[in-house]
Amino acid sequence: MDSINSNKKNIGSSNTIEEIETDNVIEYFNDKEKLSPLEDNRSVDSSSNDNLDDSSNKNSKFHITQPHLRKFIDSFKRPEHTVKDLEDPDAEDSLNDGEGKLKSTIKPRHVLMMSLGTGIGTGLLVGNATALRNAGPAGLVIGYAIMGSCLYCIIQVCGELAVCYAKLPGNFNAYPSFLVDPALGFSVAWVYCLQWLCVTPLELVTASMTIKYWTTKVDPDVFVVIFYVLIIVINIFGAQGYAEAEFFFNSCKVLMITGFFILGIITICGKAGNDGYIGTKYWHEPGAFNGDHAIDRFKGVMAVFVRAAFAMGASEFISITAAEQSNPRKAIPRAAKTMIYRIVFIFLTSITLIGFLVPYDSDQLMGSGSSATKASPYVIAIASHGVRVVPHFINAVILLSVLSVANSAFYSSSRLLHSLAGQGYAPKIFLYLDREGRPAIAMICSALFGVIAFCASSPKEEQVFTWLLAISGLSQLFTWITICFSHLRFRRALFVQGRSTDELGYKSQVGVWGSAYAATMMILALIAQFWVAIAPIGEGKLDAQAFFENYLAMPILIAFYLGYKIWKRDWSLFIRADKVDLVTHRKIFDGDLLRQEEEELKEKLKNGPFWKRVVDFLF
Repeated sequence: MDSINSNKKNIGSSNTIEEIETDNVIEYFNDKEKLSPLEDNRSVDSSSNDNLDDSSNKNSKFHITQPHLRKFIDSFKRPEHTVKDLEDPDAEDSLNDGEGKLKSTIKPRHVLMMSLGTGIGTGLLVGNATALRNAGPAGLVIGYAIMGSCLYCIIQVCGELAVCYAKLPGNFNAYPSFLVDPALGFSVAWVYCLQWLCVTPLELVTASMTIKYWTTKVDPDVFVVIFYVLIIVINIFGAQGYAEAEFFFNSCKVLMITGFFILGIITICGKAGNDGYIGTKYWHEPGAFNGDHAIDRFKGVMAVFVRAAFAMGASEFISITAAEQSNPRKAIPRAAKTMIYRIVFIFLTSITLIGFLVPYDSDQLMGSGSSATKASPYVIAIASHGVRVVPHFINAVILLSVLSVANSAFYSSSRLLHSLAGQGYAPKIFLYLDREGRPAIAMICSALFGVIAFCASSPKEEQVFTWLLAISGLSQLFTWITICFSHLRFRRALFVQGRSTDELGYKSQVGVWGSAYAATMMILALIAQFWVAIAPIGEGKLDAQAFFENYLAMPILIAFYLGYKIWKRDWSLFIRADKVDLVTHRKIFDGDLLRQEEEELKEKLKNGPFWKRVVDFLF
């Protein structure tokens, strides 16, 4: 019980600082607070000391001093409360209930566009080039379909826990610390932080590779410098306009994917380009699967799992964001339905079209070893069939997409470092906040990781890309697995402690079986990736270098896990179900009241217009 109580204090707070940044934005744009009498007097004194006789000059100085002083004080106010709350769990509610919460700042249009565009980044737009080359079009679709089914279960699970623990700092990163095992929570949280630290240079490398479509004469590091400085400058200015910027980026992504659907189908039918009717040509020659032997084709499909995990990564944020809206019980099902559309249309449909338009043996695909490499299969799909101009627009949107993800990764990684320090999982120096409320030391650390991107001019650029992508993909699998484990232990604790699931504001539609299925499939994916990493596709021997390039995240996770066990001298494998704390941080619902609300909603829809029933069914 002592370990459990200590865990309450150290529960993660990865979202706390993100809320802080948003809070500052709201206070600066919609600041209607009045200065305290003391602050007001200071402003008046400072303005009147210079020229007491000139009233107009005094008013002018007061007008100038007041906003600057207010911004200065506001920039300190929230970080001070945050550090206090990180150290004092009893003060947590005062922070979460404070003004400017995330739920009051994100508009419905932002939520909708983020739910559709979050997963459109390097993994989908660029990383699938290697996946297509290794697995073939059929293997690519199979791998994404399996991972997509797991993702749907994870979103349901995340939704159930998010409604129960809507005010819990850290959200899904904190669940394993008090539901499964503190060491597991510590190790997965650190690997998750490393994932986002690696994503920043990964996206910058991708951006330089994307530029190669237009020119190969300029040193790629020149573009890395430009993009690197751009990301740093954006984060120095803080999070003002962040939601609007993401809305713009995600709108471009969704419009590009929509346009690709239309143009891709037209090209396959022979109505665009100069190759005539294509149909299923590339599924027959060179074939639906890559590999001369069944074992090679199977390994190709297995290799897609990690790529798919990275491409779909951060999708769990949708349910967390929905839980922070004004009515999480309505937002969670809508987020789950939106996830179905994302999986089917944005992921499965787009990669299926890629399989029809690009042969897996194309010398332009990344990893082919050819100097003709153009990185993105979406650009190759259109440009290789003689369609002009449009590929340039697609490549431009891809560039915007990867820069958007790089910016988000830089922002997230610095806040995660600050959060880990608040939990006692990282050096206290990362708790430092400057006068604008930015975790300056953590941002410097994130910037240092970003320097890895200057490998863009190296001949080993693609190997570095593969290495960073594998670390990020495996980290995403670790996070998803622990979410499923947390849900299984949560339901087990409810049963053992005699509590009913009627206390839950939202129940996962897939239940514990969905969690078990997703966890099992992802564990198998980790085993498959181990196999592919140590015995690469197309090679008849073991390759130690390939193993560490593709599976480095696993040794790092084990090192963190064992290190925590040795440090705390706690060798228990998990928290017993009867010892799990099901009260702290959890919102307990009234089952009778929930059933009454459901009946009223059904009656309202039944008596309402038909279009409302259609909208309710679809969204």
